[in-house]
Amino acid sequence: MVNNILLFTFGPWEVVVVLLLALLLFGGKKIPELARGLGKGIREFNSAKASIEQEIKDGMKVEQPKEKVRSNRD
Repeated sequence: MVNNILLFTFGPWEVVVVLLLALLLFGGKKIPELARGLGKGIREFNSAKASIEQEIKDGMKVEQPKEKVRSNRD
């Protein structure tokens, strides 16, 4: 409960301070590279998630063998 409260207490000034710290730590040239890497990671994660979801859906659609209908002539 406490973690959820702390998660949503970031105001605009806290965000500005975090962004300034990131700028100081990584520099202006590294931030686009970090953002690009983060985007690529998220894209790969979503692709893997979609692949696993598709495998699960395919596994649930296993067809049961059809029974042969016997005619009265047998």
